[in-house]
Amino acid sequence: MGLKDKIQQEINSAVKEKRELEVLVLRQLSAAVLNKEKEKRFKIGKEKPELIGEKLEKESQLADEEFIGVISSEAKKRKEAIEGFEKGGRQESAEKEKKELEILQKYLPEQLSEEELRGLVQEAIDKVNAKEIKDMGKIMAELMPKVKGRADGGIISKIVNNILYPRGTR
Repeated sequence: MGLKDKIQQEINSAVKEKRELEVLVLRQLSAAVLNKEKEKRFKIGKEKPELIGEKLEKESQLADEEFIGVISSEAKKRKEAIEGFEKGGRQESAEKEKKELEILQKYLPEQLSEEELRGLVQEAIDKVNAKEIKDMGKIMAELMPKVKGRADGGIISKIVNNILYPRGTR
């Protein structure tokens, strides 16, 4: 069973058990996945016009890795909203977003610790021979396939900055 089927089962279960917030979050996630599949179908349709019907439909299904990307994107939106609400003094709204984030995080792979992340960042820096912040693109291109869905880009960016420019050297 793929993640899409698992999410659908969770929606059904949450509806039966009247877990309204979970139903809302999972339906939003389901809609985001549907949009991503439509995007993919459109792109494939342009690249391979010979694919039609069921073949096109099958090709446009998201792989688990792509699905995790959608979940990560939805989680990122919640994190940004939490930050915004907290800055604006809207604690009640921030708490709602935190609960939504908790629901989404159940479907993401286990997050890497900062120590594990630091090691992977250092490997990427060494591999691309990065010396300064303008090499960030190369570092991220090397690193992201290894950490997709398991680390926040903002944290990765801070670690890269700290390794390239240790305190006191800026």
